[in-house]
Amino acid sequence: MERPAWAPQGIDISVPSVSRIYDYYLGGSHNFEVDREAARRAMEFMPGLPKIMQANRAFMRRAVRFAADQGITQFLDIGSGIPTFGNVHEVAQAASPEAKVAYVDHDSVAVAHSEAVLAGNDRAVIAAADLRKPQEILDNPEITRLLDLDRPVALLLVAVLHFIEDADEPHAAVATLREALAPGSIVILTHASFEGIPLTEERAGGTVEVYKDIKNPLVMRPREAVSRFFDGFEMVEPGLVSMPHWRPEAPVAQEDPFAFSGFAGVGRKA
Repeated sequence: MERPAWAPQGIDISVPSVSRIYDYYLGGSHNFEVDREAARRAMEFMPGLPKIMQANRAFMRRAVRFAADQGITQFLDIGSGIPTFGNVHEVAQAASPEAKVAYVDHDSVAVAHSEAVLAGNDRAVIAAADLRKPQEILDNPEITRLLDLDRPVALLLVAVLHFIEDADEPHAAVATLREALAPGSIVILTHASFEGIPLTEERAGGTVEVYKDIKNPLVMRPREAVSRFFDGFEMVEPGLVSMPHWRPEAPVAQEDPFAFSGFAGVGRKA
């Protein structure tokens, strides 16, 4: 397999990557045949996966604009993936020119591509770190140089927590991050769930098996488990809802049925 110029040295391009699969769903060009193959297998069970990813991105953009409207100018996006059109720094800096954005990902492809996209932008950085080790994120020099954690921050956990298994204590990781945030900070979160998917759980479970096969287990949590990520935050209206129902800008009835899969919400730290 030929290694394209943008692929970092030292990564195994024969192994699928969650961030490159996500890039493929969104119509991006930073993916390999091995990623496309895994994505197509997942879509055999859930053909609406690209619609779910598009709904994730649309919610993220609305929530970032909401944060900017609240006067927040600092953004910490964990599990940021490969930056595609309409990424956090573009939305945040369009809404507020002084906005600063720190991206975090543990995928070397996502990190390398982010470095290329962010070159010359002194108000955005990418740090290689893992949500399973939240203190390392909080202590990362790239992040502490750019963001002042004594002032409000918008913490983005969009389509990332469902890749952390219960054994890795995702609720504790979010609690560690929450404790480090200043009052007035907000969390912006989406999570996969069998709830809302216009398929039987058995059929949707085929997609879960594909992710298990590529050693990136997808954990479908029920509403109650997702709502616990907001412990210590006050939910912003309309609460924990499907992605299209969070402060929609267009009639929700026009949305694809798959867009209503899983949950989205924004919480504020008092």
